[in-house]
Amino acid sequence: MKFGMRKPSLKKSLAARTSARRFVRHNLGVKAPKGYGWITNPKKAAYNRIYNWTTFSLWRLIWGLISGRR
Repeated sequence: MKFGMRKPSLKKSLAARTSARRFVRHNLGVKAPKGYGWITNPKKAAYNRIYNWTTFSLWRLIWGLISGRR
């Protein structure tokens, strides 16, 4: 399990925001309600929950410093 800052990847970030899968999910409403990840794949949901608690993004850190929030 990773602890600390995630390594930023501009290429992956751009690819995720411009993918066809994202377009279908967000614009056509093919999304499961929040919290359904625990039902569909509990192992992945648990891993993601812990990963998000133990790591932070460089972009979020910079944005927090600029906006004055911590």
